[in-house]
Amino acid sequence: MRLLISFAALFLSAALLQLSTGGVGPLDALSGVTLGFSLSQVGLLGSAHFFGFFIGCWWAPRLMGSVGHSRAFAAFIAAGVIGLLSHMMLVDPLAWALMRVATGLCIAGCYTVIEAWLQAKVTNDTRGRTMGVYRIVDMGGALFAQLMIGVLEPAAYVSYNLLAIICCAALLPLTLTRIPQPETPDAPRLRPRLALDRSPLAAAGVVVAGLSSAAFRMVGPIYGQEVGLRADQIGLFLAAFVIGGAVAQYPIGWLADKYDRRWVLIGLSIAAIFSSMVTIGSAGTGTTGVFLAAAFFGLTTFPIYSVAASHAHDFAQSHERVELSAALMFFFALGAIASPLVASGLITLYGPKALFVLIAAGHLVLVVFGLIRMRARPTLLSRTPYVYAPRTSFLIGRLMKGSRDRR
Repeated sequence: MRLLISFAALFLSAALLQLSTGGVGPLDALSGVTLGFSLSQVGLLGSAHFFGFFIGCWWAPRLMGSVGHSRAFAAFIAAGVIGLLSHMMLVDPLAWALMRVATGLCIAGCYTVIEAWLQAKVTNDTRGRTMGVYRIVDMGGALFAQLMIGVLEPAAYVSYNLLAIICCAALLPLTLTRIPQPETPDAPRLRPRLALDRSPLAAAGVVVAGLSSAAFRMVGPIYGQEVGLRADQIGLFLAAFVIGGAVAQYPIGWLADKYDRRWVLIGLSIAAIFSSMVTIGSAGTGTTGVFLAAAFFGLTTFPIYSVAASHAHDFAQSHERVELSAALMFFFALGAIASPLVASGLITLYGPKALFVLIAAGHLVLVVFGLIRMRARPTLLSRTPYVYAPRTSFLIGRLMKGSRDRR
């Protein structure tokens, strides 16, 4: 308990960071529509965020090695605040895309610092409790960030200023903590080939997870508007997705530890196809139907990254886990960078239903590929424990390493 209390500053910084940067995506989507951006331009903003996120994951460990944890954290917060405050000073979709690169860089860089700090202080005895609290902070911040959309006016100075203030506030707990800065960890090598060698199905799974979550989070607000939701209801729509994903973690984790994870992954993708169709059909059922469909969609798609990551780690050696986590996040970023731009273009051509048709198509490919891989490799009897894996930084593998190694 004393150790967790000592981590309170890190957890508070993480919560404020998630609250600030988690709200800018849906706000940008609604603001872009209000300002007359095309749907493709709005999709570009989501893709730019994940491009910045990927750069931040790669660069942050190297920057920490040069200037230390606190200074690196302050630098990434500054990038995020500049990106937020600049929005209403220069209203242009390409300029906003550059600002979203800055906010993506901010969240990836800051989470890398926080996770490196946590990893340096936890032991195998405290790792489980620390990751449990971290999971609550991650999901709680994401949930409240979506709910904020109901009170933030699109395309307004005050909305972006409020997010910038919260982002600045995230600087205070970590930089004022009395916990000594840890030694700088070695930057993990980025070897995408490692994920393909250990499990091609896991690599495909995290690509589809990136496609699903990024498209929904970044283009979902536009879908909500298209089906008749008010601005204050769109926040609840996005929050329902997060709640559904949170509820799914324990039962899906139990299934993934008890049965062949490939069948669990295939089953989730089949359920995701069904939930996509249910979401399309819910458009005329009223707000309650739309919210329930979003929760069902989150329940079927949110755990896919963690199941795929657990399956990949089943075939990894202990010394490979950090680099494998980095490789999986690389493939997640590939899907996340492409999907908002593609989804927004399809909505322009075919209407709001096209968002979920795209997601269903991605999961259909994953089902077929999963069945092919079932024939190529026998069921593995010895498996690593299922661990919820937030997509925060390349260093998340270090935090999960001890849990993975206990069989």
